[in-house]
Parts: sequence; C-alpha cells; structure tokens
Amino acid sequence: MASRSAHLNVMIRAADKAARALRRDYGEVANLQVSRKGPADFVSAADLKAEKVLRQELSTARPDYAFLMEESGASGESQAERRWIVDPLDGTTNFLHGLPHFAISIALEERGELIAGVVFDPIKNELFCAERGQGAYLNDRRIRVSARSKPEEALIATGIPFLGHGDHPAFAAELEVISAQVAGVRRWGTASLDLAYVAAGRFDGYWERDLSSWDIAAGIVLVREAGGHISEIGGKSIRHDSPSILASNDSLHTVLNRLLRSAGPKSD
Repeated sequence: MASRSAHLNVMIRAADKAARALRRDYGEVANLQVSRKGPADFVSAADLKAEKVLRQELSTARPDYAFLMEESGASGESQAERRWIVDPLDGTTNFLHGLPHFAISIALEERGELIAGVVFDPIKNELFCAERGQGAYLNDRRIRVSARSKPEEALIATGIPFLGHGDHPAFAAELEVISAQVAGVRRWGTASLDLAYVAAGRFDGYWERDLSSWDIAAGIVLVREAGGHISEIGGKSIRHDSPSILASNDSLHTVLNRLLRSAGPKSD
C-alpha cells in the first residue's frame, strides 16, 4: 500500500500489541469451557486487558486525543478535535465459545468525521485498514467492494437480535424479504468484520440495527474507501452513532434498501 500516515501506524501498533494478549487468552477458553465457574469472568478480564493495552498505546502516542471505548465509555477532553473510537474485542460471544472469529476495532474521528479505521483479526492475522482518501487495504493489498449487481448472486451478512436486545419480529420480517431474494444470508457475530468483509468483496452487503459506535466506526471508513455505499436503512447519511446500517456496492444498495423498507413499519 501507499505509505501509511503516522496516525495509522499508531493504530496498527496498538492493535498488534493488544492482539498478542487476546491470542494468549483465547488459547485458554477451551479449558475454561469445562470448568465449574465457566469462562464468563475470564472473557471480561480479557476484554478489559485488551482495552487497557489499547488505551495505553494510543494515549502514549497521542496524549491529547479523547476516547470512546466499549468498556470504559467516553473519556478525555470533551472539546478535543480528535477521538479514538475503540472496541477491544468485537465478537465477545464468539470468543467465549472458542469460535475463531473476533476482532479489534479502532477508528479515528476528527472534528466529527471518521478519517481512519483499523480492524484486526488476530486469529487469521488479517489486518484491514483505511484512511480517508487513501483507499482500503488487507495486509497491504488494495481491496474493493464486490461488483455483483444481481441480488440472486449476492451473499449478504446481518446481525440477529439476541436475548433482551432488539426487535425480533421486525428482524424476522427483514430476514424474510431479504433471504427470498439473495443467494444467502450469513450471521457471523462480529460487526466490524462484517463491514471489513464487505469492503473486501467477501460479502456483497450487510445490514444491522441497534449497534454501538465502536462496532461500526472503523468499518464505515473501510467500506467507503473500498468504493462501497454505506448509509442508514432508509438512506440517511451514516454516522457512527446511527440506529441502523446498510453497506454494499452501489448496484445492490438501492435494491437492498427497498427490500428492507418493504419489511414493515420498523424500517426507517
């Protein structure tokens, strides 16, 4: 790829250091699965440990930047021009069950605009990164969204509401209309990687509701820089705190948006 900015180098170094601890902790999950106590407390500790590493690395390199982090929330100067938006372990449930599909997600926001994103899968050693105006990359190889234009050939990702979260009937209606028109729907449980896979052309589209900023901020940058179309469901401009997200290539975006809107009153 083209030479990385200093910001992106800081983000990659931080992700790499946090990933080392996550890999070690992930190796212990199988043993904890059969213990009487179970792995829940351990996973919480792994999450917090990774977040601590990321905070230390990022704040050491850029002490004046604010933070929005999954575990510790917002911190730093409220008027800071730049802010890190961080998920230290996206896909915690996968991690908990020993499924090798989770990621570290770091985005950089400048004056309210997302300007850089890193999504790192520590098990597959896949580093997705992007900067505004510089394109998107996977391990130094330029990536772009898929060119598929026919829904019947498209593989679409989503997130399913789980216990105590989301509107299950509304999702069922959306799933019904989408799955009837596409080649397949996948639910892998890690929003940052779903968006990274759209950017890399592995998924042709992705939709989900009720996510948090740290789930999608880095992925938004990736999809944009990979030539994709990303918005809220309904077409409004996306923000990292938007209530819904729809990402795809230009050809499929209109079709997917129309289908989701047709699913019922819960569509925006």
